[in-house]
Amino acid sequence: MSQIQHTVCLIDDDKIYQFTAKKMLEATGMAKDIRSFYDGSEAIAFFSGENSKNPENLPDVIFLDINMPIMNGWEFLEEYEKIRNHFPKSMALYVVSSSVDDADIRRSRQYNSVTDYIVKPITRMRYQELLEGIGSVS
Repeated sequence: MSQIQHTVCLIDDDKIYQFTAKKMLEATGMAKDIRSFYDGSEAIAFFSGENSKNPENLPDVIFLDINMPIMNGWEFLEEYEKIRNHFPKSMALYVVSSSVDDADIRRSRQYNSVTDYIVKPITRMRYQELLEGIGSVS
């Protein structure tokens, strides 16, 4: 049985998290391509450029950290909300944070683009469940 493979976007300034997340996502066998950005402004530049018109370049799922330098996750979401309706495909977006603060969880739900809020750490099984839940997003 062949699994659907997804393009994944990690937006997080923590190099250790990025490394372990990539390894776990690869271990699921469900990630065909993993793009990494270390702050929200790098990711917005990617989503705002020519990539925004080509569904092949856009991820199926985004894992977004809140606390980052330069442009944090909340600032990224403000900009992403302005441009997301112009994309040729829909993308699942998970806010991923070590924060268990109810205020952060409630705030994430104010954004139409946010699929869910997930508290770190994330296990390989959890990544697999999330990727399986996406199905074929187009």
